[in-house]
Amino acid sequence: MTEDRNQRLGTFVETNAGGECVRAFVPAPLPPDPPLDLPQLMSVYERAIAAVGRLDGVTTILPSTPLFLYMYVRKEALLSSQIEGTQSSLSDLLLFENDEAPTVELDDVTEVSNYVAAIEHGVARIRGGFPLSLRLIREMHEIILRSGRGATKQPGEFRRSQNWIGGTRPGNALFVPPPPNHLDACLDAFEHFLHSREAGLPPLIRAGLAHVQFESIHPFLDGNGRLGRLLITLVLVEAGVLREPILYLSLFLKSRRDDYYRLLQEVRQAGAWEAWMEFFLTGVAETAEQASETARDLIAMFEAHRQQIGTLGRSAPSALRVHEFMQARPIVTIQTVADGLKTSFPTASGALEKLADLGIVRETTGKQRGRIYAYSDYLALLNRGTEPLRA
Repeated sequence: MTEDRNQRLGTFVETNAGGECVRAFVPAPLPPDPPLDLPQLMSVYERAIAAVGRLDGVTTILPSTPLFLYMYVRKEALLSSQIEGTQSSLSDLLLFENDEAPTVELDDVTEVSNYVAAIEHGVARIRGGFPLSLRLIREMHEIILRSGRGATKQPGEFRRSQNWIGGTRPGNALFVPPPPNHLDACLDAFEHFLHSREAGLPPLIRAGLAHVQFESIHPFLDGNGRLGRLLITLVLVEAGVLREPILYLSLFLKSRRDDYYRLLQEVRQAGAWEAWMEFFLTGVAETAEQASETARDLIAMFEAHRQQIGTLGRSAPSALRVHEFMQARPIVTIQTVADGLKTSFPTASGALEKLADLGIVRETTGKQRGRIYAYSDYLALLNRGTEPLRA
């Protein structure tokens, strides 16, 4: 291995963790040195950037971009949290937000809900002109861990103790990130990379590099994976590649977990940035293509259901209002609809029954009281790939 190649690898330092002497990894600053072999990546890069462009264009033809984002962000929050071990479903999250009891442990769905809030906070700050920075990362971390199991893991604060990934203790860990006394230098260099445009790297490439570097630094006691995945989207939003925060890789990474973890390690152990970037750009392309397809499917489904509802005669106007309401809240009670549309309980109940007769919504409880209605086809589209992970 050449000296140049070794400059990509960072260094290992000995540190004491949990009474054991272990070798912790301190990554070399970005961008990689020697530089990425961009011509080698050009084919997959062109597919990825074209797919992202088409996805960005889809947001301009959606009947309600905020509505699509509302649900798509919740799907991403669910998937990203599942990778960390939660067992929530999309229905659990929507029930929780509807003040109904979810079917899983409350901590699980609270973590997903916090992630939604962190995404929304990060995007709002960037749109307000605030830079993607260590401060913003700490703000989002505080939101992700503000309640649930992570509340005791120093929300919003960089760690002051050694952590590790995999294994039961530092001595048998798969990976040991930088010791606390190296953290400031690593994070300063990372923030410099986020702000610098000196290397002339396209935003998609920068996002892929930043994700790995953040995961290698692992600056928090908990929540690093979720924030590292969110970072990809924020880099692209800040750069103007995406007008809306609509590209999320968690489904791809969830389905390719073994490859994902292996490639992270190969970057650390062998400086194999090109292999990682090929994987990452493939994920971007597949994810953007799937998101575009989902958006088009939703547009077609909503229109088909509006046509069905139009056949109801005098009942159509109230049923159409409920249908539109359920595009934002696919799981509702009669009271939720009555309150949301400022209409009477009997009117809301009648409209839901009409939608159920058409097969557009489904009553899920079988009860006479406290009935819950689900917009089944809509949930089925969004649920693609969200089955909880099992150990």
